[in-house]
Amino acid sequence: MTEQREKGFTPRQRAVLECALELLVAGGERAVTTAGVARAASCSKESLYKWFGDRDGLLAAMIAYQASKVRTFANEGEAVDRSRFRARLVAFARDLLDVLAGDVSLALNRLAIGQASRDENRLGRLLVAQGRRRIDEGAIALLEAGKRHGHINYEDQEEAYRTFYGLIVRDLHVRMLLGEEEVRRPEGFAALAERAVDQFFALYRVREKERADPA
Repeated sequence: MTEQREKGFTPRQRAVLECALELLVAGGERAVTTAGVARAASCSKESLYKWFGDRDGLLAAMIAYQASKVRTFANEGEAVDRSRFRARLVAFARDLLDVLAGDVSLALNRLAIGQASRDENRLGRLLVAQGRRRIDEGAIALLEAGKRHGHINYEDQEEAYRTFYGLIVRDLHVRMLLGEEEVRRPEGFAALAERAVDQFFALYRVREKERADPA
C-alpha cells in the first residue's frame, strides 16, 4: 500500500478512482486495466503506477475509496454529548446503506461471489481487507468513543458491533444482491438508519441512573 493511500486520496486521485469504478460497473473486473483507466480518466499510466502500484493496487485503492464513503468520525477526538454521538451513529448507518445499495458495491460483491469457488479469490480478499475491515475498524472506534464518554456500555466489543451492523443491514444486502430493486430506494434509508440506532440504544444505552451510580 502506498503512503498516499494511507493518508487519503487527492481530488485528482478520487476522480480517477471514480472513472475506474464506472468501468467496473459497466464491464466487470476485466474492464479495469491500467490502459483503460488511464484513457477514461485522461491521465497517464505512469501516474496510475505512481499512485496505486500495479493492477491489484489499483483494485485495492478502488475498494478502499468506496469504503471511505461510509463516515465513522473515528478520528475526531473531542468529547461529544449523547445527541451528537447518536447523530454520528445515524450518519454511519445511512452511509452504509447508501454504499451497499449503490451500483459499485453491488458489482464488486457480485464479482467476488462469482469468484468465491476459485482457489485464489483475489477480489474477495481485497473486499474484506480494504473494504469491510476498514468500515468495521472505523465503526468499532466510534462505538468505543461512545462507551468512553458514557453513552453506551457493553462487555463484548465485537458482539456489540455485529449487533449494530445487523440492525442496520438486516437481510437488505442479500435482497439487493438478488436484484430486489424496491429495497434499494434511498428515500427509505433515513428512517431505517434512525430505527436501527433506536434499537441499538435500547440494548446498549447507559441509563441516567447508571451514570449517577456505576455500582
